[in-house]
Amino acid sequence: MCLKPKSLQFRIFAYGALFVSLVAVIIGISFYFTMSQGIEKQIGVRALSIAETTADRPDIRAAFEQADPSHYLQPIAEKIRRQTGAEYVVIGNKEGIRYAHPVVERIGKKMVGDDNERALIFGDSYVSEATGTLGPALRGKAPIKNNEGEIIGVVSVGYLNENISHTFFEYVDNISYIVLIAIGIGIIGSSILARNIKKELFNLEPVEIANRLTERNALIESVREGIVMVDANGCITTVNAAAYDTLSIPDRTEMIGKTIQEVLPNTLLPRVLETGERHLDRPMEIKGKKVIVNRIPIHSNGKIIGAVSTFRLQSELDQLVTELSQVKRYTDALRAQTHEYHNFLYTISGLIQLNSYEEALHLIHNETAEQQSLIQFVSKRLQDPFLGGIVIGFFNRAKELKVRFLLDEDSFLKELPPHLQKTHFVSIIGNLVTNAFEAVEWLPEERRMVRIFISDNGEEILLEIEDSGKGIDSEIFNALFQERVSTKEGKSRGFGLMKVAENVEDLGGSITFEKGDLGGALFIISIPKRGIKNENTDRSFDYRR
Repeated sequence: MCLKPKSLQFRIFAYGALFVSLVAVIIGISFYFTMSQGIEKQIGVRALSIAETTADRPDIRAAFEQADPSHYLQPIAEKIRRQTGAEYVVIGNKEGIRYAHPVVERIGKKMVGDDNERALIFGDSYVSEATGTLGPALRGKAPIKNNEGEIIGVVSVGYLNENISHTFFEYVDNISYIVLIAIGIGIIGSSILARNIKKELFNLEPVEIANRLTERNALIESVREGIVMVDANGCITTVNAAAYDTLSIPDRTEMIGKTIQEVLPNTLLPRVLETGERHLDRPMEIKGKKVIVNRIPIHSNGKIIGAVSTFRLQSELDQLVTELSQVKRYTDALRAQTHEYHNFLYTISGLIQLNSYEEALHLIHNETAEQQSLIQFVSKRLQDPFLGGIVIGFFNRAKELKVRFLLDEDSFLKELPPHLQKTHFVSIIGNLVTNAFEAVEWLPEERRMVRIFISDNGEEILLEIEDSGKGIDSEIFNALFQERVSTKEGKSRGFGLMKVAENVEDLGGSITFEKGDLGGALFIISIPKRGIKNENTDRSFDYRR
């Protein structure tokens, strides 16, 4: 049976309560020992004070001159003992023989403890701890001196350790109550703290927080848009890899902790932090690159605690626009075909209404024969319906554009291998054929020609697209497949061939171009059927003039 790990709230509560309890117990014990030492010191001072006061009494000194000092000293010592609460008041002569003692039978015997030397020899008053006939005790010792200042005896006032301990224990209950109250308060406080911390963490466990942080970082890094987050002070807290690329900053450069103005002096994020307004799809130039920027404030409990900025190169958006335009061209081709057939149907309808049945039948026969011939020819040469369909679509588009579109009679392709993505082939053929149409549209109608060749030689699939245009300027040979390089005018140009190059590379193929027999550009694409990607990771393309 697997044990479920304890929740964060329980652990915070348990550790907090344990810590507070431990501290309370340590403080209680420390307080007990500190108080014990203080009480012991006070009792010692009291014993010494009583001993000194007793030793200075004239009647005590006078009793030493009597023939039987004990007869006078015993009542005085007992009275002092009762009045002060001491365990015993013992008076002895210079030799340490007792003259007064709580136990009468011990009078006349030598004092026990061996701690009288300092008082009898050196004349010191002091506190000592020794074991006497009544047991271990804390004693105050003071010498008794006559009128001439000579030491004639000693006074010993004692408090038994046993009784002192009883005094200590009288305070243990109070200390225990205080410790228990402190522990109770600590437990309640730990419970409140644990509940509040769990609430601040959105009721998530540490493992869940770690997983979500990992997922968050992976998500941020997977986004192709550059992402930069700042705190309320404008200091960068998060940057993803795409932001480094867009900002042209080396990956090893540390940006976390820097202010956003240090990295992007012309940024408007500080204004977002001040006003809380959202900036969506705003154009901006970063180090010579045109980007589209979104800036959004981050709110928490009604306060702005930071902001996030996402940005993407405008050229990438233009590339998407170009791809959508390509799709639109296909749609226009279908629309043109539909329009042409509508006109054809209207013509037939008119001939029938004019009772020109022979002309209508002749027109239908010719159109059907032409279309059927085209379909049969394409279907025979290109048995893959995916490629056959797009080629027939371009035949119809060429007919509308008054362009002679030729499918090389040597073309033959049974089917595309299933592991090769057909959408890549459509994109390659679509971009190159569309470029070829645009390259010949300025020519006289009789000179507008575009040829396409598709073949499978067993090892690779070959594609050739050739036009009768003016060809490719030698000045852009080396940069032809780069972004925004085009032989045609216009702002949204230069993405089609770059997309072709990307698709060829994804298919593991190669592309070359040269001047064709028709006088224009001839593109030759080779796609290995095994689908092995080129080992050369640098995108380079052969060309011949």
